[in-house]
Amino acid sequence: MPNPFRPEHPDITESMWDRIDTIIETYRKKPGAVIPALRECQNVVGYLPTVLIDHIAAGLNLSSSEVFGVASFYALFSFVPKGRHTIKVCLGTACYVKGIKEVLSRITYEYGLKEGQTTGDRRFSMEGVRCLGACGLAPVMVVDQDTHGAVSANKVIQILERYE
Repeated sequence: MPNPFRPEHPDITESMWDRIDTIIETYRKKPGAVIPALRECQNVVGYLPTVLIDHIAAGLNLSSSEVFGVASFYALFSFVPKGRHTIKVCLGTACYVKGIKEVLSRITYEYGLKEGQTTGDRRFSMEGVRCLGACGLAPVMVVDQDTHGAVSANKVIQILERYE
């Protein structure tokens, strides 16, 4: 029987709700706890769907608009599902000159994935970033915590196929 205090959501299981409620209980009486509570709950689900924002707000005795206001202010929070693997593609000058545009085109062609999107199977999310601080390795992309340099349109699919 569904818990009336836990709205049904396809991405949130009962065990996730248990962890979320534990997080909320940890922060319930702590001033300034919205950001850490949001961060930890996002770590559980992978993003912050509206039902989760409402649940966190109720648990912290705050309005949903207050909690949403905090979450929407900081770039570390996401309101859309993310992939299991995050691809960060450098769009800085050195990478652009050395062919990152062709790499992006190949990723789009092979996976139907564009900057700021997540694949339908939630395998990958892709972000464009201004600089990854590895200009000597240009063009560069980072998948999760792994830096890949001298990436070409021909090599990028071989690299990404390592990530299930």
